[in-house]
Amino acid sequence: LFNQTTLVMYFRLRDLSANQNVQMASFAMFLIFYVLTLIGNILIVITIIYDRRLHTPMYFFLSNLSFIDVCHSTVTVPKMLIDTWSEEKLIFFDACVTQMFFLHLFACTEIFLLTVMAYDRYVAICNPLKYMAVMNWKVCVLLAVALWTGGTIHSIALTSLTIKLPYCGPDEIDNFFCDVPQVIKLACTDTYIIEILIISNSGLISVVCFVVLVVSYAVILVSLRQQISEGRRKALSTCAAHLTVVTLFLGHCIFIYSRPSTSLPEDKVVSVFFTAVTPLLNPIIYTLRNEDMKNALNKL
Repeated sequence: LFNQTTLVMYFRLRDLSANQNVQMASFAMFLIFYVLTLIGNILIVITIIYDRRLHTPMYFFLSNLSFIDVCHSTVTVPKMLIDTWSEEKLIFFDACVTQMFFLHLFACTEIFLLTVMAYDRYVAICNPLKYMAVMNWKVCVLLAVALWTGGTIHSIALTSLTIKLPYCGPDEIDNFFCDVPQVIKLACTDTYIIEILIISNSGLISVVCFVVLVVSYAVILVSLRQQISEGRRKALSTCAAHLTVVTLFLGHCIFIYSRPSTSLPEDKVVSVFFTAVTPLLNPIIYTLRNEDMKNALNKL
């Protein structure tokens, strides 16, 4: 699987901070974030499975989102927490490749899922009479299979580009986890073409999906102007929650993957938000702004 010119057996990861006190505070904070992420998202999945009133396309996709958030956070945060207590923050080459693969698998799948959820809201609000005919369970399952397949293909493509490069010298990754832009900078060859391919792949997916989402919500908002006040309030609450998640998640993807792989001081802050904070905010955003979820949680 790996290129024979690969000589580096492991990479060194960076600390979040050189200050030991800041490191300890970060460990405590991100441990709490991770535990709350697991509890919040797993509770959403259990609640949706348990309450038959939530067996609708909207909550089917929401349970997928919660599952992805658990997996996405688990790819990076436990390793970061362990490395806080390690003198040498090493990650073997194959483990680094594995981390990159699953990071992009879950991130890309979530982007596609958020786009599908926007389509679901568009149909529910703009064509309510046709909603159950358009978003039947067969369509929902096919969409779920399609978005997971798309995320897998994307991740395989990026990971394949990365492992074909020769690594024979620098071994320090300028981040606390392995990601394609930081890893390819360590390759012992010109990576300009690879960077263009990454931008055209990850960057294009992020930007196109973001544009589609913005247009979808613009159409939804225009449609809401014609609805009665109570229906409008509930629909606006759902759309506001979804749009908040979209902005937080896609903002990172556009910032990181739509430019050449140059390190900026803001990269670590954005990466922390992307891997540790956003998966925690999703269940909070969706439950606090959703009466059906709050009632189902209370019942559970």
